[in-house]
Amino acid sequence: MEERDIKIVEQYGDTDPELKALWEEHMLYEKQLEKYKGKAYLTPSEEQEMKTLKKQKLEGKTRLAAALEKYKK
Repeated sequence: MEERDIKIVEQYGDTDPELKALWEEHMLYEKQLEKYKGKAYLTPSEEQEMKTLKKQKLEGKTRLAAALEKYKK
């Protein structure tokens, strides 16, 4: 995420529960993916889980971007 987006979340996250929830979800996916990136080898089930997490993160990032857009105007 861009620095500007992070500042918006910090500024409006307490008053906008949807924005805060989307940000927390994004960070959760980020942490889960980091766990897999640190491994030298992934099992087939871990590879599938990583693909699923990436898709979920992308979907969430799209929703987060839409929520941030109203504050960028």
